[in-house]
Order: sequence, then structure tokens, then C-alpha cells
Amino acid sequence: MIVLGLTGSIGTGKSTTAAMFRDLDIPVHDADATVHDLYRGKAVQPVAARFPGALKDGVIDRKALSALLAEAPDGFRDLEAIIHPLVRAREAAFLVKEREKGVPLVVLDIPLLYETGGEARVDKVVVVTCDPETQRARVLARPGMTEEKFQLILSRQMPDAEKRRRADFIIDTGRGLEAARKQVEEVIAELTSPM
Repeated sequence: MIVLGLTGSIGTGKSTTAAMFRDLDIPVHDADATVHDLYRGKAVQPVAARFPGALKDGVIDRKALSALLAEAPDGFRDLEAIIHPLVRAREAAFLVKEREKGVPLVVLDIPLLYETGGEARVDKVVVVTCDPETQRARVLARPGMTEEKFQLILSRQMPDAEKRRRADFIIDTGRGLEAARKQVEEVIAELTSPM
């Protein structure tokens, strides 16, 4: 089984690209979705202990947590120390399950793949990208997004050019959905066709 890491900076179309892999019957483990689930379950107690202001109605409120981290960015290290092992455990269970099914290819959708050393856990990496103007317009169109939040997020991500330099495959979503879908199909074909 080939494990393909999928990553890309905020607003480049990574989630849309992950959905394209799913639509083509490639199993995808979504690290962000896992975190959101953990904020309603297993991570509530440890995160709330470190960030009490983030607890609302028995779950971790992402907006409140984000505001706390914007005020004190050094808290990211503490949050990652809590969350990353929990996400990795879910990821490992996903890989075992898919390997038992005998699937030839799976995708690990990890936004901070390079930033967290995640490339060591995958066989190949696909980086989703687009031009900076498209990225900025997409991000600033999100509800509640501000220029300051956008810059904070970007400051925690490896520059797009460096991600592209390290990638085994690049999918450019700036040329439209059909072009991106064709690139996804090409990646799948290259990784799953018999030698």
C-alpha cells in the first residue's frame, strides 16, 4: 500500500483536492477533521486544562481557542503536544484498517505535513498550490477571517515555494476544478498502475 501525503498552505484548495481523491475511491484520512472530532471528545479534558477559556458547552470552541492562541502564540507548542499524538493514533488505526482491506493507495491529508516532520510517515507527497492572489482572495472570503489571522496562519506554515520544491507531485488548483481533477487522476494512475 502506498501512503500519499497531501498538503498545501491555507486557501490553496487542499480540502477540495482531498475530496477529489475520495470521489475516485481513494481512502483519505483528514487530520483537520480528526482534530475537530477530538475537540468534541478525547481532547476536551487535556485542552481545557491548558486553555480553560476554550471550553464552551462541554467541547473545545475553536474560535475561542484561536483567539487565545492569537494572544499567546507560544501556546501552539502546548496544543500540538496534546493533539498530535491523538491524531497520529487515529492515523495509525486508519492505515491498519486500509492495509487489511488490501487497498493500493491511501491519502493522509495533513495541513502541516512538512512543518511536523510528517513526510517521514508517507511514501510520496503531493502539494496543492495556487497563485498567491487566488490564495489570498479565497482565505479572506472565509467568514470571520481577517488579514491578521491570515498572516498568523501563514507564519506557521512553510512557504509554498519550499513545499513545491520538496513535493513528488504538484496539483495547481488555480487553473480550475477540471484541471485539478485531471492532475489528481494522473497522480493516482502513476501510483497505482502496474510497473
